[in-house]
Amino acid sequence: MVKYIIKALVEVDGPVDEHDIIGAIFGQTEGLLGDQFDLRELQDKNRIGRMIVKIQRRGNKVVGELLVPSNLDRAETALVAALLESVDRVGPYPAKIEVVSIIDVRKEKIKKIIERAKEILKQWREESVDIREILREISESTKKPEVIEYGPEKLPAGPGVDRSDTVIIVEGRADVINLLRYGYDNVIALGGAKPKIPETIKKLAEKKVAIAFVDGDRGGTMILKNLLAQANIAYVARAPPGKEVEDLTGKEIAKALSNLQPASKVKEELLKAEKMAKAEEAQLKQIMSSKGEAEMVEKTKEEQVQKKVEEKVGVEETPKEAEKEVVEEKKTKEEIEVAVKEVTEIKEAQKTQEVLPKEEKREVKEYVMFIPDKVFEKAKEISGTLRTIIYDSKWNEVADVPAIKAVETILNSNNVYAILHDGVATQRLLDAVSQKGGRLVLTKKVVRVYRRPKGVFVVLT
Repeated sequence: MVKYIIKALVEVDGPVDEHDIIGAIFGQTEGLLGDQFDLRELQDKNRIGRMIVKIQRRGNKVVGELLVPSNLDRAETALVAALLESVDRVGPYPAKIEVVSIIDVRKEKIKKIIERAKEILKQWREESVDIREILREISESTKKPEVIEYGPEKLPAGPGVDRSDTVIIVEGRADVINLLRYGYDNVIALGGAKPKIPETIKKLAEKKVAIAFVDGDRGGTMILKNLLAQANIAYVARAPPGKEVEDLTGKEIAKALSNLQPASKVKEELLKAEKMAKAEEAQLKQIMSSKGEAEMVEKTKEEQVQKKVEEKVGVEETPKEAEKEVVEEKKTKEEIEVAVKEVTEIKEAQKTQEVLPKEEKREVKEYVMFIPDKVFEKAKEISGTLRTIIYDSKWNEVADVPAIKAVETILNSNNVYAILHDGVATQRLLDAVSQKGGRLVLTKKVVRVYRRPKGVFVVLT
C-alpha cells in the first residue's frame, strides 16, 4: 500500500523525453547513499513505486511534473525526496528538480473517507425514520376518510370511487358515512329515494361492477326495483330484515356483502313476489267485500227485529194486554199462529226489560269498519319485512316501525285506531291496542291469545 507520493517540478533546458528524465534520475542517484537507498533496489523491493513524469515542451525547453510513490516511512521518504533534487542534468542539458510537496496518501484517503462518511450520514438522516413522521402517518391512517361530492349531481361518495373497479351504490349520505367508517371507500349514494336514477350512477354502473346495497325494509325494496329497472346492476346486497345500512356494524356489512346475489336472480324473485301479492290482494278484496255484504244483511235483520219489539212492547202495556190485542186483530187460523209467535217474542223481550234496571237500559251499538284500499296496498308492500304500521281514526299513518317494537310504539302513541302488523299478533299486542283505544288489528297470524279484548277486532291478512 502506497503511503506517500513525492510531487516535484522538473525543468530541462533541452528537447528531452520522459524516459530521458527517469534515466537521469536513476543514473545520477545510483550508489549515492549506498545500496540501502538505491532507487532501483527500492523499486525492486516495492518500497517505491513506478515513477511518473508528465512534461510540456516550450520551445527548446521542457517543463513537467514528477510523481514518485513511496512505501517508506516519513524520514526515509523525505530522504528520497532530497535525493531526487540532487539530479542537475538530463543528458547534455541542464536540469532542475524541485520537490513541492509530499502527499500523505493515508491522510488523503482518510480525508476522503471522512467526506464520504459525512455524505452517507447526511443521506442517512434524510432517509431515516423520524418519530414525528411515524406519528403523523399513524394518525392519518386512523383518520376516517371524508365524504366527497361526485359528479354533476354532487352525490355523496367515498374517495375510492374512481380508482376502484367495483362501486357500491347505497341510498343516502348516512349510508356512505357508515361504510367509510369501516373502510369501504368505493361507495356512492343515490341522493335519496328518487323516481329517476342520477346519470352519474348509470355511467358508473356501465364502466364498473355495480353492487346495489339497500335497506332491509319496504323502502329498500322499492329503491331496489327502481335501480334494477334503470341501471346496469351486477349484484345485490341487502341489510338484515328491519335494519338500515346506516345502522349496520362492520361485521354485518361484511356479511351482507359476502352474501351477494346476482341482479338477474333478484329481478325474477321480485317479479314473482309482485304477482303473488297482486293475487293475494284480489283475494283479500273479495273476502272483505263478501264480509261487508253479510254484515249489512245481518244489521238489517237486527234493525227489523228491534223495531218490531219496540212497536209491540210499551212501557205501560202488560204481556196479557198485548196478547189480547194481537189475538183480536187476527181473524184467521194463519193469523192466529203468527200472532202467537209474535207474542212469544214480545214476552222474551219483556222479561229482558224486567231483569235490567230501568236506569241502565241496554243499547245496541253497531260498528261499521271501512278499510281503505291504501291499507291493502300497504299490506302488500310490507309483506315479508316484519314491520308494523299504526293508523289513526282517519287512516293516516302514525308510525312505521319494526314489528319487534310494535307494542312499545303503540303504548307511546296518542292516537291509535288500527294497526297493520306484518308478523304474529300476541295477547300482549292486542292488550296494548285495547289500552290505547284501538279497534282493529290486521295481521298474518295470531298465537297465544287467550281472550280478545272488548272492542278490538282481528282480521287475518
